[in-house]
Amino acid sequence: MIPTQSLTPKDIVAELDKYIVGQSDAKRSVAIALRNRWRRHQVPSPLREEIAPKNIIMIGPTGVGKTEIARRLATLAQSPFFKVEASKFTEVGYVGRDVESMIRDLVEIAISMVKEEERNLLEGLAEVNAEERILDILLPPVSVPSGTSDPDGMPSFTMNQDSDGSALILPEKDQPEDSTREKFREMLRQGKLDDREIELDLEESRSTPMIEIMTTSGMEDMQSNLQDAFSKIFPKKKKKRKIKVPDALKGLTQEEMDRLIDMDKVISEALRRTEESGIIFLDEIDKVASRSSGGHGPEVSREGVQRDLLPIVEGSTVTTKYGMVKTDHILFIASGAFHTCKPSDLIPELQGRFPIRVELNSLGKNEFVRILTEPKNALVKQYIAMMATENVELVFEDDAIDELAGIAVEVNENTEEIGARRLHTVMERVLDELSFDASERETERFVVTAEYVKKQLQDVVEDRDLSRFIL
Repeated sequence: MIPTQSLTPKDIVAELDKYIVGQSDAKRSVAIALRNRWRRHQVPSPLREEIAPKNIIMIGPTGVGKTEIARRLATLAQSPFFKVEASKFTEVGYVGRDVESMIRDLVEIAISMVKEEERNLLEGLAEVNAEERILDILLPPVSVPSGTSDPDGMPSFTMNQDSDGSALILPEKDQPEDSTREKFREMLRQGKLDDREIELDLEESRSTPMIEIMTTSGMEDMQSNLQDAFSKIFPKKKKKRKIKVPDALKGLTQEEMDRLIDMDKVISEALRRTEESGIIFLDEIDKVASRSSGGHGPEVSREGVQRDLLPIVEGSTVTTKYGMVKTDHILFIASGAFHTCKPSDLIPELQGRFPIRVELNSLGKNEFVRILTEPKNALVKQYIAMMATENVELVFEDDAIDELAGIAVEVNENTEEIGARRLHTVMERVLDELSFDASERETERFVVTAEYVKKQLQDVVEDRDLSRFIL
């Protein structure tokens, strides 16, 4: 992973090219948006606070890479990322999701990210602490002889240094006990004690009562708050269990890690990341656009949702259970097919908050061939790796890949246009027999030819009605 601060727009496009075929305009726009975020951090205050992100609207049919571009961008930036369908929201006052809930969900994702990073940092220390607790059970410490105490009756201590240079004060122990303990430690690390069972107190994983509240939007927080309240009413209890040493080590490591993580620090960092580098992907934004032809009655899921979205995208303060979150510098990337409406059908104020508009192109046969073979996670590579687990060497001839792409395009044209997603279902249909019989096959090599592809998909291509059953 390239360090985020050194990612130039060209670097970002190059990284996106590893997973996404084509759509150079969209990649260019998101690369500039990500670099502008880094540039803003280099600007001194107070001008830095005045620089707002340039939100993006991606316009294009389904299956051309809109969501994938946003997801890969968030991975590159190591930013909290949340994808949500705009059609899930309803106007305030109606039963449904409130637009502010997406900010609360983004905060939860940020907290999970920071906690995972803290876990990785503290993993070694937690394992050492868990190891010590296991050794205390296997080799209980002997009582300190009276001769080793100071005049006040306290045991004597020795001063050591931790790996980071900080002082550690440890009780003095006699040499025989130290030697035995180190032998046990070596046996524990070598796995020689894996078959031994020990008895210890572990936290019992009891789930709190599940509460679901159906209420008007804006009240979703009540559910999580009640869950938290019940978790305090029914705290985790410790239960004495007899388990094998590896399981005990795993459980105690988890306990130590939870104890070592500073949640105040985690929440503070998560809120900062949400505000400074959060990315929200608003899919199906066209579903909340009012059609220019007009409709009948109030459009609860359309113009009202746009009005509620406006202050969030403009920049406002949202209350979460972890604290207040400002949305001024969260990057919003919206997308939609806009088949039955146009971006200009959005209310003018919302249009103004998405100044960058990018049109994504439909995918043809050449793009499908590239999608099947070029990306790091290409479908052909995925199926070859899966069949290798059954000791089957799967080989695709170039003509077969060309035929697969051609049939996918043809089915898209004859039925619904779903872009590259068609390749998944066409590949599954072609490899259906092999996937079913792979574990019992005698031959270790299977070659997919153009003739085999035609044979497997002949019925689908010839029968228009049948082709409709392939998604």
